[in-house]
Amino acid sequence: MDKIIRCITSDGSIMAAAIDSSDIVHTAQCIHKMGAVATAALGRLLTASSIMGTMLKQEIASITLKINGEGPLGTLVAIADSKGNCRGSITNPDVQLPLKPNGKLDVSAGVGRNGLLLVIRDSGEAEPYMGQISLVSGEIAEDITHYFATSEQIPTVCALGVLLDKDDHKVLLAGGLLIQALPGAGEAALERLEKNVAELPSVTTMLAQGVSIENMCRKALNGFDVEVLDELGVSYACPCNKQRVKRAVISLPVEEILEIANEHGKLEAKCHYCGRTHEIGKTELEELADAMIK
Repeated sequence: MDKIIRCITSDGSIMAAAIDSSDIVHTAQCIHKMGAVATAALGRLLTASSIMGTMLKQEIASITLKINGEGPLGTLVAIADSKGNCRGSITNPDVQLPLKPNGKLDVSAGVGRNGLLLVIRDSGEAEPYMGQISLVSGEIAEDITHYFATSEQIPTVCALGVLLDKDDHKVLLAGGLLIQALPGAGEAALERLEKNVAELPSVTTMLAQGVSIENMCRKALNGFDVEVLDELGVSYACPCNKQRVKRAVISLPVEEILEIANEHGKLEAKCHYCGRTHEIGKTELEELADAMIK
């Protein structure tokens, strides 16, 4: 299981969260049979969603990140709960693109730059909050940073990384770091933070060097007194089940449910996020229709 840690400076001016999301991204790669570019792109979005999920205040809350930059990968979606467990989907998982001149994966070209990042926070108790921004790069980390700065007016640094094997493109390491200045952060604190961030290696470099997620936060907050708020185990998790499918079925007209039962003898629903197939047999469909009539 992966882990996420959240830290805060003792004066309450800066928060930092770091995650090792290697297992999450590996699981997503296997479920969706993703190529290299798709793995890097969705892996980054899943990593960001997990961190942002732990920032939710209500236990039953969830956050959805949705990107469509009009690139060949299509639409990317990542959903996380308040414990940081997440799941995701991608339209075109097997897109192949040439590497950048520096030899790195061209995530921006895969995602595209001409669309939107949509953020939906659902407290589970009231109408969801929705915010969106135009993409600035399609690299995802920069877009998350821009979202917080423009939509929520929170100075933020976001770093996300996915390292793949050069030969078979399997996930080796994945992780992320999110740093935010809190209300009351002074100029001196912000200048210190800016200097620290400029000197940080990439997230995957630090993970490859054996740097713990706690020490990633401490490096980012070098020069500050740091307190650990919490550390959580997180994973790729999907809450889909047969009962959820049944609830979706009863939103259909009775005639349509009976037509499915008579013509197909069953209904099969495949989850976009985990790939599991849930089957509702003819008798169950007829029972649902009868209950709706009554």
